[in-house]
Amino acid sequence: MASIPLFNPKAQYGPLLPELKERMGAVLDGGRFILGPEVRAFEDEAAAFLGVPQTIGVANGTDAISLVLNALGIGAGDEVICPAFTFYATAEPIAQRGAVPVFADVDPVTLNLDPADAARRVTERTKAILPVHLFGRPAPLGELTGLGMPVVEDAAQAFGAEGIATTGVASTFSFYPTKNLGALGDGGLVSVTDEELGERIRLLRFHGSRDKRDFQLVGYNSRLDELQAAALRVFLPHVAEWNRLRREAALRYAELGLGELVELPPDDGRHVYHLFVVRTPERDRVRAALDEAGIGCASYYVTPLHLQPALAYLGYEAGSLPETERASRENLALPLWPGIEPAAQERVVGAVRSAVRERVPS
Repeated sequence: MASIPLFNPKAQYGPLLPELKERMGAVLDGGRFILGPEVRAFEDEAAAFLGVPQTIGVANGTDAISLVLNALGIGAGDEVICPAFTFYATAEPIAQRGAVPVFADVDPVTLNLDPADAARRVTERTKAILPVHLFGRPAPLGELTGLGMPVVEDAAQAFGAEGIATTGVASTFSFYPTKNLGALGDGGLVSVTDEELGERIRLLRFHGSRDKRDFQLVGYNSRLDELQAAALRVFLPHVAEWNRLRREAALRYAELGLGELVELPPDDGRHVYHLFVVRTPERDRVRAALDEAGIGCASYYVTPLHLQPALAYLGYEAGSLPETERASRENLALPLWPGIEPAAQERVVGAVRSAVRERVPS
């Protein structure tokens, strides 16, 4: 029986290959590869899609966060509150700026940053809050902005989700190929609600210069290239439909009875399911059964950020973020992509059901 992957990006871009090859061929024919018409057009189209004044194409999602923090003037000794149940790239740019990542716990239901715990960690040195729209579920932005700090949204996993990008001062996106809007390699984007901030980020992404002769800032070399922008322009009009199909597949898992076996991600109507992540104390048993059945699965952030060796200097100990640590022990991502076959989902549920039955004493 054929294996079932965790991701299947080609299922998204496969039907678009003729258009994709034509658009990328036009870039090759034109000979303009850096900050050309494709990047400018994609920035305009992405801004219209997100409902923001402007977007800035950058090299990747990590750089997107770094550029925003720099543009906000965050540096040595400043504090930025963020979750520890996220990819390392959320906190890494904070530390690189000489600032202090301050980890708050996550909500036990949504796994997004807990506003109450974030509020407890605000000090006079707090300069920003950096929530993550984890796995495609929008974070509670209204409550977080109410804390009185600039909110920078890590939206790497949530392109197209309702309610993102227009609340925080800036939002950052990754176009890693498995994302809801993925490129054919690395790529990133910053969206802004403040045009002056956007212009500063635009300056910073290109060595702090507008013309390669005069340099106003110490900046970065972080640019979305023309070929990736061309691909993203082909994909962008399909994101809403792809997200609809992701949601449809997530609901199908519930209809197949998966919720009787594991804890499903609660659906608030806005989740776009970059990953379909369930929870179970029997994670290792279930994962082993899926592996044996040839079904792709993965556990994320098994060592959360506050316990990572590179951040040990911050002084967090095991047990200091209990909900984060419980999520790290229990989470398991199951196969989901736009257009996943119902038969494949039935196989997934069947394998999970077999694993759960095995643990029940006869």
